[in-house]
Amino acid sequence: MVLPMITLLRPHQWLKNLMLFFPPFLGGALLLPGAWMRGVIPFALFCCASSSVYLFNDIMDMTEDRAHPTKRLRPLASGSVPVSMAAGMSALLLLIATLLGSRVGSSFLSLLLAYFVVSWSYTLWFRRFPLFDIFCIASGFLIRLLAGGEAFGIAVSEWLFLTVFLLAIFLSTGKRFSEKNSLGRHAGAHRKALDTYPDGFLDGVMYMTGGAVLVTYTLYVIEHHRLIYTVPLCCFALLRYLFRIKSGRGGDPTESLLKDPILFLTGAAWVVATGWGLYGG
Repeated sequence: MVLPMITLLRPHQWLKNLMLFFPPFLGGALLLPGAWMRGVIPFALFCCASSSVYLFNDIMDMTEDRAHPTKRLRPLASGSVPVSMAAGMSALLLLIATLLGSRVGSSFLSLLLAYFVVSWSYTLWFRRFPLFDIFCIASGFLIRLLAGGEAFGIAVSEWLFLTVFLLAIFLSTGKRFSEKNSLGRHAGAHRKALDTYPDGFLDGVMYMTGGAVLVTYTLYVIEHHRLIYTVPLCCFALLRYLFRIKSGRGGDPTESLLKDPILFLTGAAWVVATGWGLYGG
């Protein structure tokens, strides 16, 4: 029972919550005294919040997951974890996140609550409608970015906001494209919106937003001359993700990063190169 419950919490997806550290990291403030400690509680709270949302999603998705070739093995869909236990854990994590979030700050709490509202709205309504589903997923990344800025007291620049927004659309579209291709004619049975996307539309959105990410990121790093050398790494990572998608290797951003050694090493190289450019003197 313990292992299936941990699986339901999806701890590997907590990697997305590292977005909270982007503002201080890119703002050159992450190594200031006490900076890391300021981020521990906000990061933990978003981990609670995201796991609460994943539990809620799995409860609502049980019927659809049972029609999916791999998701039918999830703990709730397979019946290895009772629905009542999952619902209780989701409510507990929600309570912890909101109660402790108020201690971080009112603006941070507002963003945390916005994350819940967007996530619930996606699960209950917007995932059934094309484009709305993609923008809801992308909103989660933006909320994390802004929450990180609030937690560390650092303003998020316009170019960074646009880069993260477009990157989130790019990744979300890639995930939808992968689902539509892997499920084929059964795609609509698993996710209604997948049937409404015309052939070639998701491809076009990926190419458009991928190119736009490269442009906005380049404009962002021009302000930091020592970061201009990270642009080729950004370009390679975008193309590698596209390569994975078009090769049918799966489109989940977190799983792609963790399971693709080349993509993982590219991401690590970007962190090292950016860190050296900002903190290496």
